[in-house]
Amino acid sequence: MSAKKVLFITQEITPYVPESELSLIGQNLPQAIQDKGREIRTFMPKWGIINERRNQLHEVIRLSGMNLIIDDTDHPLIIKVASVQAARRQIYFIDNDDYFQHRLMTTDENGNEYEDNGERAIFYARGVLETVKKLRWCPDVIHCHGWMSAVVPLYIKKAYYDEPSFRDSKVVFSIYDNGFKSNFVENFNEQLKFKDVTSDDLKMMNSPVNYNELCKLAMAYSDGVVMNSENIDTELIEYAKSLNIPVVENQQGFDAYADACNSLYDKVLGDNE
Repeated sequence: MSAKKVLFITQEITPYVPESELSLIGQNLPQAIQDKGREIRTFMPKWGIINERRNQLHEVIRLSGMNLIIDDTDHPLIIKVASVQAARRQIYFIDNDDYFQHRLMTTDENGNEYEDNGERAIFYARGVLETVKKLRWCPDVIHCHGWMSAVVPLYIKKAYYDEPSFRDSKVVFSIYDNGFKSNFVENFNEQLKFKDVTSDDLKMMNSPVNYNELCKLAMAYSDGVVMNSENIDTELIEYAKSLNIPVVENQQGFDAYADACNSLYDKVLGDNE
């Protein structure tokens, strides 16, 4: 089975945020995959540093308006979009006044990580999946980039498994070496519970939840893993290899990397038919 539709859920995309390994991949990989003939959709958080006027973002009213309940609190979901004219594609942005609008990215002006980063990741993941449902678009493969997307594999396999949009979707998780230093709040596992997600589904993740534990959760519910950075923690490499799923090693050169991802998409579908 060939992967015709690929959903990219990424943490950073240049030029909307400063250039980094993650943001350059966030921009270039979807384009490369589209150029190979696949249909794509791309999502990222609407970080507070993004200039909406300069980048011509506008709200998509028909997709906005839903409230997502996290930790017993309602959080309005706002969807914005920008067009990459030369590339014939759009980028969707997940926004919320509390989580993104008046913040920088994952750290504040002093470099301190936001205490609710775990909650923001949950909102981002659920916001993307609810929006894709509204689009009535059924991705064959969902490729997650960066720790802000790390809870997506869990939700695809445990909370949205019976949704028509995701019933046949396979998930690929890309690991980078730009994690976070502090632990998530003590009740992060409780915040994660949604629909059919239970404590048993989170047992591979030790507490307190740090970057490595979050990546383990992502890999445990993924169908394939990509080592995006050269300096990935050995613990994570060994964990990925223990799962008996396809693992793409770090590639030298973007073309080789894009080809490896492209091949992986078909492989995770073929291996799971």
